[in-house]
Amino acid sequence: MMETPIKVGLVYGSTRPGRFCETIVRWATGQIANRGGFALEIIDPAVAASAGKASLNERIASCDAFIVVTPEYNHGYPAPLKALIDSFGSEWHAKPVAFVSYGGISGGLRAVEQLRLVFAELHAVTIRESVSFAGAWEQFDEEGRLRSPERAERSMDAMLRRLHWWAISLAHARNIWPYAKTL
Repeated sequence: MMETPIKVGLVYGSTRPGRFCETIVRWATGQIANRGGFALEIIDPAVAASAGKASLNERIASCDAFIVVTPEYNHGYPAPLKALIDSFGSEWHAKPVAFVSYGGISGGLRAVEQLRLVFAELHAVTIRESVSFAGAWEQFDEEGRLRSPERAERSMDAMLRRLHWWAISLAHARNIWPYAKTL
């Protein structure tokens, strides 16, 4: 039996010119496409303003789950990502959120821990499994390919399996009893 793909909002965490986030997003997009079972909705704060808040609202609301690709800047996540997240409320409710992070020695994990708190406040469920790239600039070659992909691919596979389970489970729950009735 073929099931409907889970619609995943892939959220860019960086808006900086020349951002390395593009490399990480391309890798994540390839991993998601190879696995199957997901339909992607790209959500980029760098172009979100031009799309208009109403359009972005509909795009976020239509997603069953999210993957946030974030760098770590100064032990935290970027301000434009926070602004994007805070611009919406119920669109995040009762939906799973997973993380792919990158940065220096911590691989963006400090940013992810802060984001877990933010999404909990928005009634979203964060996935325990994540993918983290410490020293990300050294892990990818000039064409954006991982030099040693095995560990990251295993982590991504585990994260996507859990994200898929949570997305189906929470969508089922929202259909039976709308989350708004719990507020």
